[in-house]
Amino acid sequence: MRAITINEFGGPDVLTETDVPDPRPGPGQITIDTTHAAVGLVDVFFRRGDLAGRSGVPQPPLVPGLEVAGTVRELGEGVDDFEVGEPVVTLSQMSLGGYASVTLAAAAMAVSLKGSGLDPAQAVSVLPNAATAYIALTRVAHLQKGESVLVHGVAGGLAATFPAVARLLGASRVTGTVSSEARIKDAGHLGLDEVFTSERFVEDLDGRQVDVVVDPVGGEVRNATLDVVAPLGRILLVGHAARTPDVPVTGDDLWLRSIGMLGFSIGSYLLPNPAAGRPAAEKVLHLLTSGELALRVDELPLAEAAEAHRRLEARQVPGRIVLTI
Repeated sequence: MRAITINEFGGPDVLTETDVPDPRPGPGQITIDTTHAAVGLVDVFFRRGDLAGRSGVPQPPLVPGLEVAGTVRELGEGVDDFEVGEPVVTLSQMSLGGYASVTLAAAAMAVSLKGSGLDPAQAVSVLPNAATAYIALTRVAHLQKGESVLVHGVAGGLAATFPAVARLLGASRVTGTVSSEARIKDAGHLGLDEVFTSERFVEDLDGRQVDVVVDPVGGEVRNATLDVVAPLGRILLVGHAARTPDVPVTGDDLWLRSIGMLGFSIGSYLLPNPAAGRPAAEKVLHLLTSGELALRVDELPLAEAAEAHRRLEARQVPGRIVLTI
């Protein structure tokens, strides 16, 4: 099969197209004839080695890619909830392997698209992240009906799914931030009540407090957020896209405000809890099929994986980017 491999950490040029043996499914697994592979900022972190010292993070040589869409190629022993040729999308799996013409996946981490009519590029771009948003808001932030939500970096691929999922769960008011005035237009289709820039959101909220803040950005934005969270509010940490490090937050910063910070990484959560993913995806699937949740998707061929990474690092991707295979 064709695959993009990383044999050493480095810049986009370490992404190399090569031929590797086709994977075969073991018990509880399936293989997928991949048509689309999502490209995310976490792929850039894996390629550069930003996460190299973390436990459980794959090391080179590796094939990147957490999420794919395609059709079932082969069933492993004990898999009876799919059939060969069935269209599927995978959730975020830390085993990686998505930048390839054939992907190995745990059957529990796959969701059927049969009868949905969904474009596979849209499905792989949105459904895994929407499932992430559902689990994060229900199991971690415990969003309650009538609460308000602020989503930082809302034009990004993961963050952009949170507004629709928050509305589904009964949020009363959903706002977002973007990095600059020029990016406000990129959030116009997300159904937000207001969109602020990261530099001015505290000032523009003008004393209005927020119950739940979703933060995939980090850095200076994360610390500024402390001043807009309502008592008993929660800051949900789901990434660190900022180029600057966090300024440490102390326990006093939290208890004196009666607020909490909660971290959530879908890959590390689903690794020991694979059965939790598909039910969450099924809860939000109708948002995609109804058109209520859709993102701009740019497509590039597999051979241009390095270009996809360059665009992500340059912050030139409003929405998602996928590789076609």
